[in-house]
Amino acid sequence: MYKNHFDNEYDDPGYENSVIHITIEIVEYSEAGVALKTVIKKYNSSVCTMSFDSQECFKQRKLPIDNFIQVVAGTVEIVIDGVSTMLDLGKGIVVPAHSPYYLKAGSYFKMINTMVHDGGY
Repeated sequence: MYKNHFDNEYDDPGYENSVIHITIEIVEYSEAGVALKTVIKKYNSSVCTMSFDSQECFKQRKLPIDNFIQVVAGTVEIVIDGVSTMLDLGKGIVVPAHSPYYLKAGSYFKMINTMVHDGGY
């Protein structure tokens, strides 16, 4: 079974249902460089918010799932299959399953990462 790459000590059980959450305030910047908060985590999908300190880089990875990245603060460069794209506030991009990608922050930024597993429906 595929192990979610966000299964780490930064995960928390998620946020309360049917309550308004201010997206940009879900995760704060961290001196450690990268901070993560899980909003929803289910067997076949997850929604996480992440913040990156200035000049941080998210190592190249290739996941067996589709991934939708939305910027909610700042700007970031995302490289998918060797093609570089700049994203800023309000922009998002789909990273196709099995495509190598990485993120490089030019400044502080926050994003929402929605991972969708094929549930076989």
